[in-house]
Amino acid sequence: MSAKRRNPRPLDTPRLEEMALAYVARFATTQAKLLAYLQRKLRERGWEGDERPALEALVERYAELGYVDDESWARMKAGSLLRRGYGARRVSEALGQAGVADEVRCEMQPDEAQAREAALALARRRRLGPFARDEVDRSLREKHLAAMLRAGHRLDIARAIIEADGIEAAENWVAEAGEDV
Repeated sequence: MSAKRRNPRPLDTPRLEEMALAYVARFATTQAKLLAYLQRKLRERGWEGDERPALEALVERYAELGYVDDESWARMKAGSLLRRGYGARRVSEALGQAGVADEVRCEMQPDEAQAREAALALARRRRLGPFARDEVDRSLREKHLAAMLRAGHRLDIARAIIEADGIEAAENWVAEAGEDV
């Protein structure tokens, strides 16, 4: 005998706030992502009142209380993506998709040293350029360059890593940017 799946009750203000609080307690999130989550739950479950809930006011209140902080979330996400080897363009795209404001996205752009370190991390992780196991011919070098560009790196940075004479040369090139800071 199978258990019947009961339909969830429509949301009211206390249940909506409880869901929002549970969401921000469980996930690091942005204001836009919290708003999208609450809108989805309203579509799924419906509303138990005559007037529509003030979702934007709820999200704003949570931001004022510090439960949701777009800037700290963006800093965490940008750092994570850079450590994984993604470039400035991909970092900016990810932050934009999460609803982070343009001015915060601009603040999170990596400096030259961080951009070079991210490119080196990607090359090391994906065995591109000087980290390749086999001899790199022209065709393979173009594929490696394309992979760096898809990861969001600038062309000049991607070329410098892919065309480096060896691992030590690539690491020295990255270290040079750190010395300039």
